[in-house]
Amino acid sequence: MSAPLMSDVIMLSPLLWTLVVVQLAMGGFDIVFHHEMTERLAWKDNAAHELRLHAWRNLFYAFLFLSFAWAQPQGWLAIALIAVLAAEIVITLWDFVEEDMTRKLPPTERVLHTLLAINYGAILALIAPAIVAWIWQPTAIVWINYGWGSAVLTLAALGVFVFALRDFHTSHRARFLLSRRPIDLSDILAQRASVLVTGGTGFVGSELVRGLAASGCDITVLTRNLANTAHLATPVRLITGLDQIDDNAHFDAIIDLAGEPVAGGLWTWSRRYNIIASRVRTARALRSLVWRLATKPSVYIKASAVGVYGPRDNDGALGEAAELGPRQVFSARSCQICEAEADRMTGLGIRVVNLRIGLVLGRDGGLLSRMLPPFDLGLGGPIGSGQQWMSWITRDDLVRLITFAVVTPSIRGPLNATAPKPVQNSEFARLLGRVLGRPAFLPLPAWPLAMVLGDFAQELLLTGQQVIPDQALAKGFRFRHPTLDRALEDELPFATGKARKRGQSINLETTAEAR
Repeated sequence: MSAPLMSDVIMLSPLLWTLVVVQLAMGGFDIVFHHEMTERLAWKDNAAHELRLHAWRNLFYAFLFLSFAWAQPQGWLAIALIAVLAAEIVITLWDFVEEDMTRKLPPTERVLHTLLAINYGAILALIAPAIVAWIWQPTAIVWINYGWGSAVLTLAALGVFVFALRDFHTSHRARFLLSRRPIDLSDILAQRASVLVTGGTGFVGSELVRGLAASGCDITVLTRNLANTAHLATPVRLITGLDQIDDNAHFDAIIDLAGEPVAGGLWTWSRRYNIIASRVRTARALRSLVWRLATKPSVYIKASAVGVYGPRDNDGALGEAAELGPRQVFSARSCQICEAEADRMTGLGIRVVNLRIGLVLGRDGGLLSRMLPPFDLGLGGPIGSGQQWMSWITRDDLVRLITFAVVTPSIRGPLNATAPKPVQNSEFARLLGRVLGRPAFLPLPAWPLAMVLGDFAQELLLTGQQVIPDQALAKGFRFRHPTLDRALEDELPFATGKARKRGQSINLETTAEAR
């Protein structure tokens, strides 16, 4: 059989094209689900090098897909094709090393990378004889057409080329996403404190620990899994159980941020139980600890949420004295149960603060990080009617408010942890789109959210509360980010610079007094 005929048979193999389609599907899923949505590499300050590797690899993919879709390179051109394949493999191996150095890959991404490598190896094993056969032909490009196969490879080439451009762009702007210094608490903390923190490895807790450690505080963190503490600031004392704390230990404050994430999944009956039980269980264990300590802490701060007020879009501004939400609403009931459990600490002579936290903003976690990928791709917009109120607070201000509550004896009971100026969802979407320089007019209809997510969507996404931090303002706390535009300026400095180059003002409400 002649060489060209042999290569034709190989390239038309149904098995080969099945593996190619599977490879494209897995690769596309990896890019969209892992790189863009869950890991959000475009917003990590340490991902610039990995993004550049992805960009170059995607460019190689675009070239290879188009080459195999429409052309059969022969002679020296086939050797050049082999060189491109080898370069792509080197970049992929380099990327594996870079990923292990800069981030902890989720299990799904590791498994998918393994499957991609195995499948890719099978594809190379199948096409290698064809490419070798092409080498021995006179140097030329023979134009071919595999029908639907050529069309699929062309679409794939276009897709990876677009993502290559995006990865080059995001790796360039990553220089603006500088690793931030710990939050400066010097204007709040007058002296070193000893603090016990639960939930200290989470989005808010890790930054709180970092700020307190930088201020010279003595910090003890209770964690269920020591493997989750690698990113914590030092020095810090780690414990896996409260029984490891001696009766003579001294803490000035206990900050309780632990609990099953409310927005971590569907509200099944078992999840609803775990959301409440995890918080109540921790509060009871801490009360037992305080009971046996020879020296009692002065304050116990328990994380609650603005959901305690229930859906209240049409009820005006809500301060701490506002009526609580109905018990049949899960978000209201769960918060009220946890606050009641925390209040039992007062029986031991401890000042209790129930921290009613709003939507916490930060580009590397919380609400904003989940909104950035679709908005950055021009797919953002209001949710449902867009009229629901969003009571938000930046992570920096939340950490500062927690610290302020620790050192302010007159703060007790409910404390609204929200910025002074909540906004409606449509305004939030409009402003975020404007700061990013992207359209933000694609609404997310209410009915599919309600149908798929049920009460979770109804209570957390489609309705809200206009919560005002009356007690914090009355006690003299100063927000560094009192308005949403100010917050987005600091979280997205590269976007702010781009907007200013265009001559656009994004200071919609910020006044000289607020600054």
